[in-house]
Amino acid sequence: MHPPLAIESVDVRAVLVPLKRTPVLKSMSPPAWTIILIDLHMQGGVVGRSYLQPYLPNSVRYIAPLIHDLVERFKGKPANPVDLFRQARQSLWPIGLEGVTLAAIAGLDMALWDALSKAAQMPLARYLGGSVGPVKAYNSNGLWLVDPSEVERETEELIAQGDFTALKIRLGRDSLAQDLAAIAAARRAGGASLQLMADFSQAHTMDEAIARCRALDGEGLDWMEEPIACDNLSGLAQLRRRLATPIQVGENFWGPRDLQIALELDATDFVMPDLMRIGGVTGWMRAAGIAAAKGVPVSTHLYPEFSAHLMRVTETAHWLEWCDWADLILAEPFEVRNGLIHIPDRPGSGVEWNESAIAKYAHRF
Repeated sequence: MHPPLAIESVDVRAVLVPLKRTPVLKSMSPPAWTIILIDLHMQGGVVGRSYLQPYLPNSVRYIAPLIHDLVERFKGKPANPVDLFRQARQSLWPIGLEGVTLAAIAGLDMALWDALSKAAQMPLARYLGGSVGPVKAYNSNGLWLVDPSEVERETEELIAQGDFTALKIRLGRDSLAQDLAAIAAARRAGGASLQLMADFSQAHTMDEAIARCRALDGEGLDWMEEPIACDNLSGLAQLRRRLATPIQVGENFWGPRDLQIALELDATDFVMPDLMRIGGVTGWMRAAGIAAAKGVPVSTHLYPEFSAHLMRVTETAHWLEWCDWADLILAEPFEVRNGLIHIPDRPGSGVEWNESAIAKYAHRF
């Protein structure tokens, strides 16, 4: 048994990394990807590492100071993630329990779990009571709202990245015909057995979503993700009742209670929490328990390294969303083959830094 760890200090850095394919959405098209790097130093020399992906470069200015404030508050105290999660939220409720607040807590929570499993000389999945093994994944690195003429070639490239049999495709173009053309192009490249997870990225009003989604209901999509505003849970419940294709939401749940409310309202068939928003490992475990009690399949959003470990201890684990956006700044990106992400059998989460790449893509804030 390792001795209790205590928090000592934290280093917070940021990078802006280029992407192989620029995300093309109606709401944004970032030329580079923002990643906040957290190194949580524990008394005794263990360093817990995690990262956050807050989309907006300027958000680092708000999140980083809060991470430093939290570490100063808990400095010298035992590194108990569940206690810190609760106490941090209690201390910050006057300014809200979502957004920047929960993002900062989540980043520290992940780093704490990484440190604890490193100290125990166990992979995170095993430390949480599970086992190390492969996790089925779909490729989410492309098929944005590009011209349908580009979809066939891009589908072939995405499949080849790891012998994938499932891909994320973005829908919600200006016309139904364009969306149908994009789906047809993906099927030509990947065959009839290719599984397609459709993400609308909240592109439609309710009336538009009813018309578009019902028109696409026979296309064999695995799910339709966020066709309307993510917080319109009553609208999602209404839409779900009108469709044969399952509804998927969850990347914008801020904490486990958001997930619980969505399930109580029958707003979705599946859920896909995001580690930054759900509350890190601690928030995920609570959310996964709620989903398990309802028998609802759980998929992931971003953070494939930490997420892979957590899928190994999630009762209703469904799909892992694989994206390589952080690979440039990782010392050893996880291996992907045969449509599976393979968790390395080494202590912690497996997240370690490529310092030369971090220096190259450093974001000053």
